[in-house]
Amino acid sequence: MNMKFVLTSLLLVFIGGWVQASYILLPMDQVQSNHLKAYGIAYWVLQQDGEVDWLLNYRGGSFASKHYQKLENECVIRGVSYEVISDAQYNQIISVIASPSSNKDLMKLEKHPKIAVYSPKSKQPWDDAVTLALTYAEIPYEVLFDDEVMYDKLPEYDWLHLHHEDFTGQYGKFYRIYRNAPWYIERQRNYEKTAHEHGFDKVSQLKLGVVKKIRDFVSGGGFMFAMCSATDTYDIALAADGVDICGPMYDGDNADPNAQEKLQFGNTFAFQDFQIVYNPYEYEYSNIDVDPRSRGLSQDNDFFNLFEFSAKWDPIPTMLTQNHERIVKGFMGQTTAFRKSLIRPDVVVLGETRSAGEAKYIHGVFGKGFWTFYGGHDPEDYQHRVGEAPTDLNLHPNSPGYRLILNNILFPAAKKKKQKT
Repeated sequence: MNMKFVLTSLLLVFIGGWVQASYILLPMDQVQSNHLKAYGIAYWVLQQDGEVDWLLNYRGGSFASKHYQKLENECVIRGVSYEVISDAQYNQIISVIASPSSNKDLMKLEKHPKIAVYSPKSKQPWDDAVTLALTYAEIPYEVLFDDEVMYDKLPEYDWLHLHHEDFTGQYGKFYRIYRNAPWYIERQRNYEKTAHEHGFDKVSQLKLGVVKKIRDFVSGGGFMFAMCSATDTYDIALAADGVDICGPMYDGDNADPNAQEKLQFGNTFAFQDFQIVYNPYEYEYSNIDVDPRSRGLSQDNDFFNLFEFSAKWDPIPTMLTQNHERIVKGFMGQTTAFRKSLIRPDVVVLGETRSAGEAKYIHGVFGKGFWTFYGGHDPEDYQHRVGEAPTDLNLHPNSPGYRLILNNILFPAAKKKKQKT
């Protein structure tokens, strides 16, 4: 064999090894085959003590990390689209993002947040979109409920999701339809037992205690995310501190007829000046939730728009709205969306249906922590009903609505930047 040929070949191999690509880019625009599992890959890298760059507003909010074979293998196993790029190519992307004229930014993700889901043991598979998203994305979480919260376990976690709970102590106001259902009877029995074990006479008092523990968790720097009825009932419970708003079938005595005048709106996270619904047989808590009968929207025309924020000046709302679609399909729930006229002025509206005067997706700061409320029950099940089969996310791997949930899960991993507005 020609020695010159051998040396040339060895030199080419050496050069090829030297200039081999050294970053993996997970594009999050329309070319991504599985947006939801891409979040799981980003979380997995953080679990391995690696760092992830979240490229805000670049190709739908793409992720990038140093290349190594185990990461590439993981992308292949999970069916996530990726691109292997060189240092020079990645530096060019960073240059584009850094340009003052570009509405883009780079957010360093440094640690995997420890995730808790507040959920009853009786939760059914169809009950919660967040646990579906976490499971599908292969992001680990732990379940806790009233006992763990009351025993001060929350500070052990970074991020808390509130299952679609009724924090007013009215059992979801399901009494009229489901009061004879075995699951309803068992839930009431279990809740009353827990309340008594913690020294409360009523379930509404227990739930208020839980709400206050969660409030302290957020105030101390925690991240809280809630959907559907866990959003408005959380604030209603805070406003009704010390006021009986429950009918006799829920707590054994009549509601205070002057409860509305006694509400303390200064206690709430998101809403003010709302009217509670006294009727214990009506499947509604207050006028915070838009009335489905008067919205003028149906599955064919129900959409909400995500706002576009300044990535360099408002990185937090920018992170929470990363998506490959700016117009997202609406979906209903016991709490479908929030009446904009009742939202506090310090709350950031992330997504809205302007024609209906409603906000779908809102965010705020409380103390040292953050909270996000997302109206509706399941982003891929327009009119969810009790007992329906759970959504199969294998059929919706690119769901824009589910992406918003997963944005919130990665939010606590971000290296803190001083917000400029």
